[in-house]
This record gives sequence, C-alpha cells and structure tokens, in this order.
Amino acid sequence: MTPDSGGESAGETPEKTEPKSGRNPSASACEPYEEAITVGLSQGRNAKAIWQDLVDVFGFAGGYQSVKRFIRKFRGQQSPEACAVIETAPGEELQVDYGTGPMVRDGHTGKYRRTRLFVLTLGYSRKSVRLLVFGSSSQTWAELHEKAFRRLGGVTRVAVLDNLREGVLKPDIYDPTVNPLYRDPDRKGKVERGVGHAKNTPLKGLRFESLEEAQTYLDNWETRWADTRIHGTTKRQVAAMFAEEKPALQPLPLEPFRYYQYGKRTVNLDGCVEVDAAYDGAPPGWIGRHVQVQWDSHQVRLMDPQTGQLLREHLRQARGRHRIKDEDRPKQTPLTTLQLLSRADRAGAQIRALCRGMHQKDGETAVRRILGVLSLVKKYGGATVEDACAAALDVGVRADYHFVRRYLERHPQLALSLRQVDPLIRQLTLYRDFIEGKTKESESGTSLNYSVPYDNSGSAVPPLCWKPDCARRRPKLWHQSI
Repeated sequence: MTPDSGGESAGETPEKTEPKSGRNPSASACEPYEEAITVGLSQGRNAKAIWQDLVDVFGFAGGYQSVKRFIRKFRGQQSPEACAVIETAPGEELQVDYGTGPMVRDGHTGKYRRTRLFVLTLGYSRKSVRLLVFGSSSQTWAELHEKAFRRLGGVTRVAVLDNLREGVLKPDIYDPTVNPLYRDPDRKGKVERGVGHAKNTPLKGLRFESLEEAQTYLDNWETRWADTRIHGTTKRQVAAMFAEEKPALQPLPLEPFRYYQYGKRTVNLDGCVEVDAAYDGAPPGWIGRHVQVQWDSHQVRLMDPQTGQLLREHLRQARGRHRIKDEDRPKQTPLTTLQLLSRADRAGAQIRALCRGMHQKDGETAVRRILGVLSLVKKYGGATVEDACAAALDVGVRADYHFVRRYLERHPQLALSLRQVDPLIRQLTLYRDFIEGKTKESESGTSLNYSVPYDNSGSAVPPLCWKPDCARRRPKLWHQSI
C-alpha cells in the first residue's frame, strides 16, 4: 500500500518527529506533527483519518478534537447543513450504496484501476460492512449482499437502495422498475454517510497492489476504528449497539442464494421454451403463450407471468436437447407429426428409418430434427440425403439430424451426369419402325395394324400416331395415352 501521491509507504513506519523542546505550554499538541498533518491534507485526507494515522504511526496521545481544531487553521470553519434523523428499530432496516474506492493494481493488466466501494449499513446500530470490487453487475451486486449478510450473521426486514442501475432497472420518481431483490429505492442517508466516511478516512489518497491487500486494510480499519467509535448521532459506540441489534436480525438460509437470470419466452409448438439453445417443457395448454423464465447454471424455472406461480422446474441440459416431464407428453401422436413421418417414408428407405428411429426414441421432441432432415432433402436432393442417412445408421451413435447435416457439409455432392439407358427413354428403333410404317400406309392408302410395342423392362410403350397438318403440309407427331 502506498500513498496515491507516490510518497512513502503507509505500511512502513516513517521517521518520527520529536516534539520541539521548550514550546509554549498553551500551544497545540499537534504542532510537532505539523509536517505530517500537512502531507495528509495534501492527499485529501480528513481530520479523522489524519488523527488515526498520527495515533497508529507516531503514537500520538492527543485527542481527535485537538487535531480537528489544528486543521481548522488551514481549512476554515464551514457551516453545516441541517438534516433529518431517521430512527429505525433494531433489525428493521439496512441501507446499501456504491461509492468510489481506491486505486488498486489489476493482476491481469498490471495497471492501477479504480475500484468500487460497496457499503451496507444497519439502520439502528450504524454497523457497516464495506467490500471492494473492480466491476459490477446485477449478479455481483447480489453476491455482495449475500457476503455482507454472512458477515453480519443475519439480515433486516427491509433493504433500502438508491437509483443505481444494479438495483433499479428503470428509474421513476413514482413507479420505478426495481430489481426483484428490492422494493423501496428511497431514503438512504445513513449509508451515504458510511460511503463518504470510508472514502475520506481510511482510503483517501492510498494505492494498493492487490484487491486482497486493500480489503484486508479496510477490514482492519473497520474493526480498529469504525466499530469502536462513538457515533455522532446516537452518542454510543457502534459495536455496543450492534450487539443489541444482532439478535433482532432474521436468520439466513442454509442454502446459498441462487443467482437467476430473468427473461420472457413463448411456448413453441412442441410445448417447449428455448433457453440457451436447450428446450424445456411447459405444462399442457401453454402453447403460443408467454411464460416468465428464471435460469442459472443448474436449473430452469417456468412461472406464470400473471401470478408468479411456479409451473415447471427442470435441470439444465446440453444445447439442442429437450427435457419434458412424462405427464406433459401428449398421449397420442398429433396428425401433423404423422404427416411428417409420411413425408419421410416417401423420401426414401434410409430417410424413413432414420426419422422413424428418432421419433420412436424421443417422441414429439424429435419433430424439429425430422423437419431438419426433410429440409436437407430439398437442399441436397433425395439420393444424396439417402446416402447420408445410410451412413448415419451405419454409425449408430447419435444418428440424427446433426450427423446428417455435418456429413453433407463435409461430403460435397457429385456433379450430375446424363443417363444413356433409362426405362423412360424409348429406343430409336421404335421411332424408325413407326415412321416407315406410316410412310407405307400413306403411299398405299391402307391402314396398317401395329402391335403395342414393349420396352426392355416389359412395360407397354404408348404408341406414336400422327395427324396430317393440311395448312403446313407436314406430319405432326405426338404421344397418345392408352
């Protein structure tokens, strides 16, 4: 720890200044320490902090009022503003706020960073808990509360905060949108005084090499000075009043607080809501409706947005997976699912086997993946997807839509080639015989009988016939269905 101005370390004992001999007995006891007091004032430290430094470093025997009177020569006396005193019963209320903390070296960057000072103050005893952090978020804000409650050994009935963004989501003088942790963002003069006390007394003008060092220094100051002081309003020691208030605090739960994230989701057609690419089932009758969702690293909770009633609670799962309770699964397969399976049956034998297997294993939760396989048929063609599904079935491990899609992406489709032989392609000899027969029929004026030709597979080939075109004097050929 070093002074912020770059002076000598506050952890080291500087050379003591001996009182001058033969001084006037009526002179201030602070005169021998005038140089140290001047340095403290240049760093922005207040009279209380300077007096505490003189006691800790120089063994100063004088009182705080003596230092306060001596400093008035440099600052001048200021007229205090009138303020109201809010009295609360033991265990009734606490106040929380953020303030500016000291400069602390960041272990990741090696540079000094400004910290944030979290202060929680009990309304009755003025007992405070002060914690230092680099950054803040809604979860960090809640974690600091829990840590402070653990230090106090209990919690009050009401917590009061200011309009800071971690606590108040949308500030409004009449109807603010408050973080679910709070209800009443109002009147918090006690904690604001506690923030100012910590900023101006123990931390003013100091720098620390780590956050742990800064917190240890602040905790020692809290025990040595803040808890033992006589409070200016109550005229009693803070530690003694906290001993009276502690039995009135409400007990803390044994289980740590769950830090949920909040959101709104719409129940999809498969009866699930999506949370971080995973799907969790809602009760029957909620398809197309909105639900409130809370989730953390372990659980997902679905709640009624109107009443706040817990609808379902699921364990977190991997991305792309579904979790539906047995009582929420439909008793019969919906018609739309049967239609999808019918489309898969017509697409190919391997596609049918893959889609039927997914539906048999996962039920309605496989609908999305079946749709994905059918979309691949449109994109890559039935034959290519048929080969990919055959490969997936051969592997047998996690054979589903994701495997087929990756297979198609990594095995590009071969270029199309024209077929020389196909049941739909007629042989050229059929056209030759037909033309020769019609030519002879035209020359002789008689009609010839032709037998129905057959192709190589044994299927009947529709005969070719012609119709004279009188205007253009040439034959016109077309296929006649039989």
